[in-house]
Amino acid sequence: QVQLVESGGGLVQAGGSLRLSCASSKSILSTNVMGWYRQAPGKQRELVALITSDGTTNYPDSVKGRFTISRDNSKNTVYLQMNSLKPEDTAVYYCNANMRLTGRTYWGQGTQVTVSS
Repeated sequence: QVQLVESGGGLVQAGGSLRLSCASSKSILSTNVMGWYRQAPGKQRELVALITSDGTTNYPDSVKGRFTISRDNSKNTVYLQMNSLKPEDTAVYYCNANMRLTGRTYWGQGTQVTVSS
């Protein structure tokens, strides 16, 4: 019922920047929380950033100060600005949304981010 489409992944050199986008087929005003997760080979999927309906953001220490999650309600899009990228940031990045009314959670298809040394 809700489609999330990520874009913006690619190959970047260590220290570089990348901006991911997550376009929702539904208004992001209908969400409780939207977030970005990542999964590297051999590792569990982990939370990278989240933003709540009131605009509160949260980041793990591994990306704090380097990554910023934001949203544009008029475009139904959530962004992840990634600066000072490190090789350990290499992973498939997934967009996630939890809908306020139904409580259902949706995932995007993922976008690959590769950071070279």
